[in-house]
Amino acid sequence: MIPRRYERLKQVLNQRQPDLTVLTEDVHKPHNLSAIIRTCDAVGVFAVHAVNRHSDTPTFSQVAQGSEKWVKLHSHPDIKTAIEHLQQTSHKIYAAHLSDVAVDYRQVDYTQPTAILLGTERWGVTDEAANLVDGHIIIPMQGMVQSLNVSVANAVILFEAQRQRLKANLYDKVRLDSETYHQTIFEWGYPDIADMYRREGKPYPNLGEQGEILPGE
Repeated sequence: MIPRRYERLKQVLNQRQPDLTVLTEDVHKPHNLSAIIRTCDAVGVFAVHAVNRHSDTPTFSQVAQGSEKWVKLHSHPDIKTAIEHLQQTSHKIYAAHLSDVAVDYRQVDYTQPTAILLGTERWGVTDEAANLVDGHIIIPMQGMVQSLNVSVANAVILFEAQRQRLKANLYDKVRLDSETYHQTIFEWGYPDIADMYRREGKPYPNLGEQGEILPGE
């Protein structure tokens, strides 16, 4: 890995936000999930969570422009498990869901650990999910339609979260723990070698200041 590449990877990883994420529920169209992942990469989301009851979670489409390599995708067996997992890690979960208690998406404090729940392209989130989350948010509409495409809604909400986090200087310091940082930078820089180490059950070697694998590792 050339030093310039290593510096670019560090620059991106240094701004990743481990406590801002998206949870998708039955978003089964690959181009929608890929567009969601692409936006997550753009605003510094470290990982995305997904539940898909009807088929395997799609992970790639040309829409993603390769961003699926930079954003971890965690699949969960059901929505209750996914929500409990995020709540146990102190995330407040807000469903993009039209209801009597929904608030304007701009009223949420996204500088706190936050997960955005997005439902199916046609039906939105399930009643079960709507009842389990911490709140409902909406994007105000002035036209005839009541909602945006799921990937577009994701982008609107996440860029508001980015705006708030930039104002709070949350992108100015590394927010990943050292173990996760080392693991991720190695996987980004040396994906094939990382795969070999995982298969053999070995820890990743250390990297030098210019991203080289240190001798004797």
